[in-house]
Amino acid sequence: MGIPFNNLSKQDLIDNITASDTGKNFIVTANPEIVMEARNNLAYKNSITKSDYIIADGIGIIIASKLLKQPLSERIPGYELMMTMIEYASKNQKSCYFLGASEEVNQAAVRKLKEKFPELIIAGHHHGFFKLDDESIVNDVRKTQPDFVFVALGMPRQEQWIANNIDSFSKGVFMGVGGSFDVVAGEVQRAPEIWIKLNLEWLYRLIKQPSRFKRILKVFEFIFRMIIRKY
Repeated sequence: MGIPFNNLSKQDLIDNITASDTGKNFIVTANPEIVMEARNNLAYKNSITKSDYIIADGIGIIIASKLLKQPLSERIPGYELMMTMIEYASKNQKSCYFLGASEEVNQAAVRKLKEKFPELIIAGHHHGFFKLDDESIVNDVRKTQPDFVFVALGMPRQEQWIANNIDSFSKGVFMGVGGSFDVVAGEVQRAPEIWIKLNLEWLYRLIKQPSRFKRILKVFEFIFRMIIRKY
């Protein structure tokens, strides 16, 4: 569907983005829902293809790559990637900015991350209830000079915000993280490890949140289009 996925392992990706202390990186953790949104929304597609890395976050993407006989090496869950980056930041005196979610969730996530990683440098944090063109948010993030910026505004807002504003920054790793702050804060429970290993995390979340049914339909539409080659 015109989305150029990078065929990298999580470790390869981490090695690439931490190889230099300067420069910028825009990472998109794309699942079938994101690909389908890009298929129907050209502006959004332009936003995510502006990124430096598009990685497979979703078993549907892995299945599709195999159907197309261009198998991707592994699924890289966005939550796990975020936590790995935060751990790296904590160990290497790098700073993180946390943008998104509600004020309550944002503060709780930052507090729990600080408890888990006492050495973590919090450059700043701000809730996600603002207009995408609010320059004051960009200025607030920029003045803190963060090394990592995790944006939890949900799809498509988070990728659009990054694409629209990354040129305003001199450095930083920028990544949309969806509902990851809710998981860190304890508002949403991640699937048990066995479900994750069996690539059934989507089913677990559907059982816990039946309201996600319409979103899951997009996953099946995506796979169906891959099977019948109607992109």
